[in-house]
Amino acid sequence: MPDSQPTPGARHDTAVVLVNLGTPDAPTADAVSRYLDEFLSDPRVVRLPRWLWLPLLRYVILPRRSPKVAHKYAEIWLDGGSPLAVYTARLAAAMQTRMPDLRVVHAMRYARPPLADTLQALARDGVTRALVLPLYPQYSTTTTASVTDRIADTGTGAMTVRTIDSYAVDADWVAAVAGSIRAHRAAHGRGDLLLFSFHGIPQRIVDQGDPYAAQCEASFAAIVTALGADAGDCRMAYQSRFGGGKWLQPATDATLEALAKQGVRAVDVVCPGFPVDCLETLEEISMQNADLFRDNGGQTLRYIPCLNDAPAHADAMVALARRTLEAWS
Repeated sequence: MPDSQPTPGARHDTAVVLVNLGTPDAPTADAVSRYLDEFLSDPRVVRLPRWLWLPLLRYVILPRRSPKVAHKYAEIWLDGGSPLAVYTARLAAAMQTRMPDLRVVHAMRYARPPLADTLQALARDGVTRALVLPLYPQYSTTTTASVTDRIADTGTGAMTVRTIDSYAVDADWVAAVAGSIRAHRAAHGRGDLLLFSFHGIPQRIVDQGDPYAAQCEASFAAIVTALGADAGDCRMAYQSRFGGGKWLQPATDATLEALAKQGVRAVDVVCPGFPVDCLETLEEISMQNADLFRDNGGQTLRYIPCLNDAPAHADAMVALARRTLEAWS
């Protein structure tokens, strides 16, 4: 099947397009370099002058970083490919079974299947309305806005495209995350503290008006409220710092190091900013940060998986899409 994913079977005039960030095609240095080049060349992601940043990226950073990142991907790679690609496709398939009257496909902002190709294929196939659902619960100019940039640059003929900007406090999604935390604790035990780890962004972007940090805080508060008496000691932090400058605080790694030194022995970590598991959850949190926690005196870091293609996740995304389409009509 080509990257643009024409949907087999009956023709429908409305489509839902799940969009995730993207991932390398293989856990190799070359594949990682191609992916990171596209991702980090986006001015929404790295806001430095192109004349300065692009040569630095392509001739210094990528040759050094790509082999190391490829090794990390190899540690988490699944039989079907990158976890992000596998789980995004499975989520789209789960939604399709729940929405047989519509067409559900998935695309990536970077790498394959390309968002622009997917939209153009739908338009050629007679779709007149496409609802784009970026799998970013919290809005940021570094992520969601980049998706809308690509849509604006894509010729879709008579097909109208709309985007769901965020679902940071959507009741069904909040309930699904809270439910996953309860289920994990029931199966694996409960730590002394529950840490919510969100992807970080530079502080200056928030200072310029990006609502991301406020929406992360709102998600945190809503999920803790949904947990109710099960909440316990909950905190939030930000992970995946890249490059220089001040990023959102507190940092996840520094928080875990401090907790271990303070005598906390068991920590549960959940990453509700990530809809499906990926390098940042499976390697950075579950492996790298777990080692950091133990190296500083902690005993157990229990990582709570993302919602992935769980029924509650598919149900929540279907409900969100249905409500948006009804309002559109």
